[in-house]
Amino acid sequence: MTTNILLLGADGQVGWELRRSLLSVGKVSAITRQDCALTDKAALSALVASHKPDIIVNAAAYTAVDLAESESEQAYALNRDLPTLLGELARQRDILVVDYSTDYVFDGSKNTPYIERDPTAPANIYGASKLAGLLALQNSGCRHLVFRVSWVYSSRRGNFIKTILRLAAERDELSIVSDQIGSPTPASLIADVTANCLHLLAAGRGQEGVYQLAPTGQTSWHGLAQEIVCQALALDMPLKLQPDDIKPTPTSGYPTPAQRPANSLMNTDKLTHAFQIHLPDWRQPLIHLLREISAKG
Repeated sequence: MTTNILLLGADGQVGWELRRSLLSVGKVSAITRQDCALTDKAALSALVASHKPDIIVNAAAYTAVDLAESESEQAYALNRDLPTLLGELARQRDILVVDYSTDYVFDGSKNTPYIERDPTAPANIYGASKLAGLLALQNSGCRHLVFRVSWVYSSRRGNFIKTILRLAAERDELSIVSDQIGSPTPASLIADVTANCLHLLAAGRGQEGVYQLAPTGQTSWHGLAQEIVCQALALDMPLKLQPDDIKPTPTSGYPTPAQRPANSLMNTDKLTHAFQIHLPDWRQPLIHLLREISAKG
């Protein structure tokens, strides 16, 4: 019997990769914001009723972190209200909901990697809206599988990796924040782990719930920028600067509307033990992505 999957937010970084990975799980109906007003209860109810999914994978989110400080209504509409509606619809129909949360639900003041049950304390609107969505999903009583992710990148759309490559081709020197740490996470890894976990759940292995997902190891934004340039030069990309031309700067030297957590590291033991998943070092998928970008010219 074919598993019907309704994928929301199919044109985003994670959603685009999910189009590929979820094909191994079942039949995928990929929905973008242009296809359906996702925060309209009647429209969403009609969408779910027409597709009759066994699983809803929600990759739709408001992710403009700084803009969310002045557009809180829009941020909460997608990040809180949509999961709230999905939870209600899924509980009524016994549908499994897969959703994605963020390290920004934590304030970043902890000195060690966060675990799933650590107290939450968002320091910005984006984090607060995502936390509200997670709590709404949990409180709905629906079956859910939620992955907390951070520092997401892909070859699609604008992100830190592509910005550094562009600036490194234009400038002789860069200054990058060095006192925020995390584990850069490719959208492709998020999508592949999602599909793998769904396969295992269908086979009666693993458990539903909230899990943290990130590669192993850690770096700062400054360290990531240096690694990008180092690997890009090894691929003979035409850059103007060397890794040592990227200078460290404190967060205070680069003020933004939204406060960022200093520590975005998340412990993934719960995920790896529950699903017996091996997660790569953060450098490995970065190398693959840069090769892909280099091949495209």
